Amino acid sequence: MTTHPVGPRVVRCPGCGSSCTYSTENPYRPFCSARCKNNDFGAWASESFSVDAEAGLPDVDVDVEPAAPRTKPN
Repeated sequence: MTTHPVGPRVVRCPGCGSSCTYSTENPYRPFCSARCKNNDFGAWASESFSVDAEAGLPDVDVDVEPAAPRTKPN
């Protein structure tokens, strides 16, 4: 059995589509640069991106009794 040396993994930047290295040496991974990383963060923060979700279960009010106060052991 022979082993083949594995080079750095090259992926497409989700921001601009350019090729970039996906490794611990790239602090912006999976992005190619701080600019692409910050643009992506800004899009999420401004709600330009969202995750589709189906209407879930209706909100249910649950009555929960407060916990008894904790006492310190002697």
